[in-house]
Amino acid sequence: MCRKMSIMLRILLQLFALASCSPPRCDPRVRGLCKPTVQVKPKCTDVSLSYCDDMAYTHTMFPNILGHKSREDAEGGAEYLLMSVVESLLGGECNPEIRMLGCSVLAPRCENAKVLKPCRSTCEAVQKKCSHAFQGIEMAWPYFLDCDRFFVGDEEGCYDPLSGLKAEEDAEALDGMEIPLQEDPLDSLQFKYHTNPQMISILKKTEEQCPSIARTYSIGRSMEGRELLVIEFSNNPGQHELLEPEMKYIGNMHGNEVLGRQLLIFLAQYLCSEYLLGNERVQNLINTTRIHILPSMNPDGYEAAVSGLQDQDSNYGDEEEGQRYETWNIGRSNAQNIDLNRNFPDLTSVVYSRRRQRTYRTDHVSIPDYYWFGKVAPETYAVMKWIRSIPFVLSANFHGGDLVVSYPFDLSKHPLEHNLLSPAPDDQVFKFLAGRYANSHERMSNENANCGSSRGQSVKGIVNGAQWFSIAGSMQDFNYLHTNCLEVTVELGCDRFPPEEELFIGWHENHEALLTFMELVHHGIKGIVQDEGGNPIKGARISIRGVRHDITTGETGEYWRLINPGSHVVGASASGYTRVMKRVLLPRRMTTAGRVDFVLQKAPLEPDVQEEDATIPSTYDRFDPYNQYERYTSAADLSQTREERSEKPWWWSYFVLPGRPAPTWLLQHY
Repeated sequence: MCRKMSIMLRILLQLFALASCSPPRCDPRVRGLCKPTVQVKPKCTDVSLSYCDDMAYTHTMFPNILGHKSREDAEGGAEYLLMSVVESLLGGECNPEIRMLGCSVLAPRCENAKVLKPCRSTCEAVQKKCSHAFQGIEMAWPYFLDCDRFFVGDEEGCYDPLSGLKAEEDAEALDGMEIPLQEDPLDSLQFKYHTNPQMISILKKTEEQCPSIARTYSIGRSMEGRELLVIEFSNNPGQHELLEPEMKYIGNMHGNEVLGRQLLIFLAQYLCSEYLLGNERVQNLINTTRIHILPSMNPDGYEAAVSGLQDQDSNYGDEEEGQRYETWNIGRSNAQNIDLNRNFPDLTSVVYSRRRQRTYRTDHVSIPDYYWFGKVAPETYAVMKWIRSIPFVLSANFHGGDLVVSYPFDLSKHPLEHNLLSPAPDDQVFKFLAGRYANSHERMSNENANCGSSRGQSVKGIVNGAQWFSIAGSMQDFNYLHTNCLEVTVELGCDRFPPEEELFIGWHENHEALLTFMELVHHGIKGIVQDEGGNPIKGARISIRGVRHDITTGETGEYWRLINPGSHVVGASASGYTRVMKRVLLPRRMTTAGRVDFVLQKAPLEPDVQEEDATIPSTYDRFDPYNQYERYTSAADLSQTREERSEKPWWWSYFVLPGRPAPTWLLQHY
């Protein structure tokens, strides 16, 4: 036994000595014992990965760009597995672009014993087109398709990995040139509820289908990190055009009030397809208006509402009716249990407290500093910044639980805030706007169709918010008192989460009203305020005699003022200039705003006129002056990181390979 151990020890020591010799010395008595290693120079080899055999080139090289040393290494990784199933994972979308892009990294092109890298521009184009498809299945954009990391620019001698695919597409297009059949836009709409990733995917796909008139952009994220994605429509998306009015639609402010969310998803698809089909009404609307659509302001609440509804349905047979009723508000608030329609600054109370002052104003009211020391939801903050950054003229936000259009003020002027008619200075304009939506709806203005608690106060489908149900901190009051935008609230029906089979009916009842309301942004007057030298005057006030609510001009001196048909005395004033008054007559059935320009002459201020009367208050720009929101959200982000959700997407188990590290790079939130 000892002899055997001695022999084994000697062999181990010899092996250790051989392994540590530097440089190795060959022993002629032992054949092949310190055989000098020969450095094999990498060379081009045939592309042998089966899912990459249709690339435009035939030779590759190992190690590849990812460092896989052989074909076996490449085929054994999660990267190649993803390429093999990407078509079925994404439901046929972006195939074969994603696969060919991945092959250009896993089996890169080889020429003259040198690896060529694929072009960054091609990668960026594919990522813009296809990232929404990965979001739709809650998968991160694959790390090996990082355009900045594994792809290079034209100046570095890159090649287009999709060149073969593009050649095939061009040939097929020439062979099959024929006039495409016109498709009914309703055929392309899927009247079903969409998850948050599906909603993002649809908006991105709509942008892809109509790139000349549509653009998506994010205004922020929800408390749980979901994107607040907006899609805009314009003949020049992404840019404000002189004297072209801007309007917005916002849905799903309360997460469990879902019909508005779906209607706005349908509307985005409808506007794109109808524009392409040559619908003159839609084309004229998009060519003369910049339209912004935020389908879901509260995606976290929507997720909770869907989960609550599923739990409610599964336990329906075991619950009493009273217990079921208690679940009606699941998902109404955001993830912090904040009701977003009570979370905006209460500027209405500020106006009421100052209404006995001679110079009090009801426009561009500053946000009180104390507001920032309360709980400000990230969704509220994002929308406030959005509202302040774009010169919106008109807006509607969509709710459920009643069938009516309500208009400002939402907060009662009663000392105890009891429900009481509390009209805004633009009460007649608001009634007109709300009435046009209600009358264009299939049944909202019909008294027999009324439902919910507004039945006793509403008239032909419209109601003053404070008269119906007094609330403080509403979004429509904030729009009116803080900006130039006039907003109404549309209640779409008493069922907050109607059955899926009723979505088509909801679209049929509302689609004409949605278009009609957008066209109202061209109602009233518009113009430019300049000085005698032709220079635009920013912040000039446009007033209507008899209406104690002004609007102000933007950077280029332009303005839009929604007013009803009739005779009006319109004034323009600015600090350091003389006031100019004009009488305008607006006929009925106007389809475009009347043009009323002003030229103001320089003049010294009169002693009894305060400068602030003609300008926006200096405190208006003190948006979050103590940076409280950033500190608050930083703490929330840390809390969220600690409570990272452990559940994995449905596809996760397919990519966890035995004996290999888990591909956590596939997870969106890791």
